[in-house]
Amino acid sequence: MIVVEGLRLTYGGSRDIPALDGIDVVFRPASTTAVVGESGSGKSSLVAALMGILPPGASLAGKITVDGRDVTALGEREKASSYRWTTVSLVLQGAMNAFTPVLTLGRQIGEVLEIHRGLRRSDALKRAGTLLEETGLPRSWTGRYPHELSGGQKQRAAIAMALACDAPYLLADEPTTALDVITQAEIITLLGELTRSRGLGLVLVTHDLALASSVADELVVLQAGRVVEEGPTGHVLAAPRHRHTIDLLEALKELEAHES
Repeated sequence: MIVVEGLRLTYGGSRDIPALDGIDVVFRPASTTAVVGESGSGKSSLVAALMGILPPGASLAGKITVDGRDVTALGEREKASSYRWTTVSLVLQGAMNAFTPVLTLGRQIGEVLEIHRGLRRSDALKRAGTLLEETGLPRSWTGRYPHELSGGQKQRAAIAMALACDAPYLLADEPTTALDVITQAEIITLLGELTRSRGLGLVLVTHDLALASSVADELVVLQAGRVVEEGPTGHVLAAPRHRHTIDLLEALKELEAHES
């Protein structure tokens, strides 16, 4: 279980305007929680804090506990060696950001396994092929370069890399950005299948309330760096209490009416 308590985050010269302002939230194992909110609400900042990848100059207060381990107390070396990828893994917004263009998919996925699992390169390459296959890509694509893949294929490969070390928690930050509607649905379906088959705790960050409502067990609504509403998805959507949640739902209804 990921427990976030009193989390406050500021960047550089914005000490008086926190990106996260006293957040308390719980993300459960083997469950999908969608974090929704408008641009600037703090969604990606929350992901960065959970992953321990804040930029220089950022100031973080509060506590993040993952399965009883206080990860806010970890040093950078310990986070890199025994937390990122092995406990909490990340699918980035836009798969093009996940890969180096000059290395093959197999080499890049395999490198994660070499570093964090101590596998030999040949064994890591075989495992990379299995992971690609698990996400719907041919095993032989370990020899392909990122530019040879479509956007949806790159996102599948990015998910494969995130699964490499069997981390029990997966953070997906806007995983369908820049994908067409059909490919978006395929990626969300894949994440749902992997969550169930692997027993993952999935934290899905999105501005798309319709997408969130289709897959999430729990819903967390952010506004201005604060959690303004949370609970089982069906309950939140059926009886929203906060004005911001109501506004998001009304905007969704207007969009659906326009599209129909």
